[in-house]
Amino acid sequence: MAGTTARRIAPVFVTTDLARALRHYERLGFRVEAYDGGDVYGYACRDGIELHLAKVDHVDCRTTTSCAYLWVDDADALYREWAGAGVGGRLQAPSATDYGLTEGAHIDPDGNLIRFGSPPLAPRALR
Repeated sequence: MAGTTARRIAPVFVTTDLARALRHYERLGFRVEAYDGGDVYGYACRDGIELHLAKVDHVDCRTTTSCAYLWVDDADALYREWAGAGVGGRLQAPSATDYGLTEGAHIDPDGNLIRFGSPPLAPRALR
């Protein structure tokens, strides 16, 4: 099939306070930056993945505003890291799924959802 090749994707998460959102994602281990030093658009990058953050006037936090799925090596380890960061929002501990993954979730203060998952870890050998 002729055409262009898709190279990457970056979900755009909305926020009513860009500075707060950048601090939030920085505490979760992302490198953050406001676009041109402004207060309307920014970036959060970690391990080759990228989230964009866009300021809006109003967010209805009763619903999820944006969603992304993050594949990781160890969902339990990421959960422990994010739980230790003590940030706002909601964090759901990973659990085994009926389709063979271990998955958890984080919803930021603006209602943006990051579901994260990993393949099940091999059991440790008995010592």
